Amino acid sequence: MRIVIGRFLNPGNSAFLVALNSKIYVDKTNLLDITNDVIDTDDAFICNSRPRRFGKSITANMLSAYYSKGCDSAAMFEKLDIGKKPSFRKHLNKYNVIHFDVPVSYTHLRAHET
Repeated sequence: MRIVIGRFLNPGNSAFLVALNSKIYVDKTNLLDITNDVIDTDDAFICNSRPRRFGKSITANMLSAYYSKGCDSAAMFEKLDIGKKPSFRKHLNKYNVIHFDVPVSYTHLRAHET
């Protein structure tokens, strides 16, 4: 079995762009400001845990789009709440991001079993 790493390492911002361009989008980018405050601290381990069908994937896509070195997301975020925060550019697109989607990966692995 061959796993394509490009889908997981620095995935870019296209998935978050879909959510951002939808008719109904609620700006939750203040979470990024909170996350920026805890980077390089003992509180830096964050668990994105919510009930089923309650926005975990959109939040993970937002985090990937904001932090990933694999894209330029300045224009995407500057008009949102995070764009008004002092920490906006300090961490924007500065990190290697690993985005691992468990349901997609599980489905992919199950398909190879048959």
